[in-house]
Amino acid sequence: MLRVDSPLPKDLEAIIQDTIGHCITVHRELGPGLLEAIYSRAIGLELTANSVPYEREKQYPVHYRGELLCNQRLDFVIAGQVVLEIKSIERLGPVHHAQLLNYLRVSQLRAGLLMNFNVAVLRDGMKRLVL
Repeated sequence: MLRVDSPLPKDLEAIIQDTIGHCITVHRELGPGLLEAIYSRAIGLELTANSVPYEREKQYPVHYRGELLCNQRLDFVIAGQVVLEIKSIERLGPVHHAQLLNYLRVSQLRAGLLMNFNVAVLRDGMKRLVL
């Protein structure tokens, strides 16, 4: 498992590592090249099978100058603490990193994972952000 130095509490770090592990399990089973919706559904099944609490398509309000603009949907919020954004694209770019950063800001959560399942090895499609 990929280990990094972290300023996060151990329980939050454990949630992140477990989430990465569950995503790897899904990727090993399905491989690259499928639609994002397929991976999202499989991740939901994997999280449920492992009794991991999560919310799918969780909505958070987006405000501008004190006015509610809309509600932004996030792919997954794991254990109420980690944003998990799923992609199945050729490669992650700066716009995808900015998207996750904005999702963290909107949700007021500290940790996020960006997972691109359209790679041979999931580690090559993974980005982790901590605020």
